[in-house]
Amino acid sequence: MSDTILNISELSKFYGGVRAVDDVSFDIQKGEILSLIGPNGAGKTTLFNCVTGLTNPTDGRVILDIDGRDKIISSKKQAFKPVIKPDRINALGIARTFQNIRLFNTLTVLNNVKVGRHALTKCNFFGAVLRSRSQQEEERSTLRQSIKHIVFVGLEEKILDIASNLSYGDQRRVEIARALASEPKLLLLDEPAAGMNPKETSDLMNLIRRIRDTGITVLLIEHDMKVVMEISDRIVVLDYGKKIAEGKPENIRNDKKVIEAYLGTD
Repeated sequence: MSDTILNISELSKFYGGVRAVDDVSFDIQKGEILSLIGPNGAGKTTLFNCVTGLTNPTDGRVILDIDGRDKIISSKKQAFKPVIKPDRINALGIARTFQNIRLFNTLTVLNNVKVGRHALTKCNFFGAVLRSRSQQEEERSTLRQSIKHIVFVGLEEKILDIASNLSYGDQRRVEIARALASEPKLLLLDEPAAGMNPKETSDLMNLIRRIRDTGITVLLIEHDMKVVMEISDRIVVLDYGKKIAEGKPENIRNDKKVIEAYLGTD
């Protein structure tokens, strides 16, 4: 379907006898916020890793459709080797953040975000050494775009601060800005609200909505049910690697299987 940006079909990832992801299928529609929820160990991050090329699935496949042409980005066909390497997947239009923040702690906010432009740069070694005209223009473009995304996440006043000196919430924003710097069509956020206080969480929710409003599709892993229920267009629920439910927030909230496996009762 033309409205589908990512198709996950019968995806499985086994580690010996452990079925981290077990025959999971769902589509992500362009322009939506879809949340992936479930207990710890349900397979959410493993699924992210299959989508972004960090691991190859045991079975199934992941198909990306950015421009109306299907492209298989993850498949069992090449054991122990991804169909497309993570940097190429990023260049195709998928970016992600990680559950544990992965910044260059000794670099400034600006330089951390500039790293996110790497997959888009074309200048080679000799162009960099000789400071060719195309290399200088690329460098100026990288600077302009990096500043734009830093302003977008609200960190313009801290642009030259060292990453390790920032608050936890601001470090999360730097990581999101770095992901946005690669100009993704699909953004994967792995527990972005983890460790945030209520004010930071509220600001994060507004930021995610603004990202969606720019036309970027968002796939979100999150344990904070307030965040999930308020910003999600749809929710997919995993338990022990299997999909047990999919639907709108109000349906997921009242699903007996989801309540038993994850949400619990008041």
